[in-house]
Amino acid sequence: MTTRKYKELVEQRTRQTLQTWSAQEVVSEKDIYRFLHNLKGTAGTVGLIKVEKLADSTLLYFSEDIHRCWPEEEWGEYLYPLLELFGDDMDAHDGLLGSRSQESGHIHGMPIQQEILIIDDDVELVAFLRESLEKQSYYVSIALSAERGLKIFYEGKPDLILLDILLPDQSGIDVLKQIIGKAKKERIPIIIISGEHTKDIQMYAYSLGVMDYMPKPLDIDLFLVLIKNRFDLKREWQESIIVDELTGAFNRRYFNQTMKQLMSDFRRTGRIFSVALMDLDYFKLVNDTYGHLIGDEVLQTFSEVVRHSIRVEDTFCRFGGEEFALFMPNTDAVSALLVVDRIQQQLAARTFTAKKEEFQVTFSGGITEVREVLNEPDRLIGEADQALYVSKNTGRNRTTLYSDKLDTGKAESLLNVIVVDDDALIRRIVTHHFASWDPAGIDSVKVSSYASGPLFLESDWYAQGGKYIILLDGIMPELDGLEVLERIRSNYPEVNILVIMLTGRNNQRDIIHALQMGADDYVVKPFHLPELLTRIERLAHRFLF
Repeated sequence: MTTRKYKELVEQRTRQTLQTWSAQEVVSEKDIYRFLHNLKGTAGTVGLIKVEKLADSTLLYFSEDIHRCWPEEEWGEYLYPLLELFGDDMDAHDGLLGSRSQESGHIHGMPIQQEILIIDDDVELVAFLRESLEKQSYYVSIALSAERGLKIFYEGKPDLILLDILLPDQSGIDVLKQIIGKAKKERIPIIIISGEHTKDIQMYAYSLGVMDYMPKPLDIDLFLVLIKNRFDLKREWQESIIVDELTGAFNRRYFNQTMKQLMSDFRRTGRIFSVALMDLDYFKLVNDTYGHLIGDEVLQTFSEVVRHSIRVEDTFCRFGGEEFALFMPNTDAVSALLVVDRIQQQLAARTFTAKKEEFQVTFSGGITEVREVLNEPDRLIGEADQALYVSKNTGRNRTTLYSDKLDTGKAESLLNVIVVDDDALIRRIVTHHFASWDPAGIDSVKVSSYASGPLFLESDWYAQGGKYIILLDGIMPELDGLEVLERIRSNYPEVNILVIMLTGRNNQRDIIHALQMGADDYVVKPFHLPELLTRIERLAHRFLF
């Protein structure tokens, strides 16, 4: 469906609404408010910019909470001028909606963006900083409390952190003390932004290890230049480092170099090599049960066990998170299996202690070897990954050799996208675009929509183990978006359910409540669909891969 068609639908619906109202004796102020609120978001999304601006300014004269009825001679003065603007906007540039060709750079793979985590409860400042930073192509995560900030830090591993000193649940200094060790090891710069900027507090923050301390109010131009400078410096760090600071294993960059070198050597001399992928079993449960510091101890111990069990010519790398890779030159897959089995036995014999409890950790593995018919690195890693999946799927704490007859038994991965919005046109636009969305790592996408919170909550939308992205309008009749969000977080496990609130531009109160109640992100209406897809894929990356 073209953008012009969407514009025509908005105009048609607007005229039908006003015509229906003109036949009524009065119209409630609540209905007028909701009409203008929906029109503002929808018009801006499809590129009806003049209509959006007039709806936005007119909205100021009405309230959802005032119980008043308006006759046509009064509401008509505010609403009929909207009809005159459709002709002006109809042939304008397609605007925010975009086309599939414009989107393709974002939806067929993860966009390369530096991620910034802002931990600050000043929602107006946070919203302004997010908008300013995203104009510079950074991706921004928001936490309005220390608890939320720590959760995002440990689960998402941002590239840079902006931290306020004064937070509602605990001091920013206390947060800093909890994360500074890991941030240093992962080389994540921390910048304090705070209204508290006495010499003593700045000296103390610097002594703990922050990179910069910027006093509020911020000079946004200076601030953006500083952020770019720090990312440039971080890039230089990363390019000069080949060892993962936390575990002592080589990093992903060195993994790529080693793969390229071994593959080149095989093509030139025919010397074989094997590669094993090893993934710690139930590692997220370790973090959730005993804390991320104990999780780091487990990673370090595992790395120590492996590095003391391999030859000098072998290369051990941290592939990502709790997944590692081991290159074994001049070694066939059967011989490599003996090495990995020995490592499994040694790790399983280790005992960890936390919260006055003892526990053991195991890992699953998958092995393949290079062959004449297979000389592409991506295919080689794909084979090892398939074998690893079989190990995970057949009981864990075991290692599987790849063969072309290997039955992974892997079910098709399905991502459920659910739109909950009382605006029928918004539902139609969004579901239309998501129906043809093709995110990396997902076999299929199922899109559904609901016109109200009760219809959604009373449906059988949830299935155990499913993966869900819920786009939830903030203002709806019967149950508003915040009430629906509260029921989602109260009645369903948070894992594998991402909630993105769709909100009005000036509705800062709802933004605060939504983030505090567990929303993963918010998108301001009118929204840019390619940007929305990018944000969703970035968030979904946490549980899709």
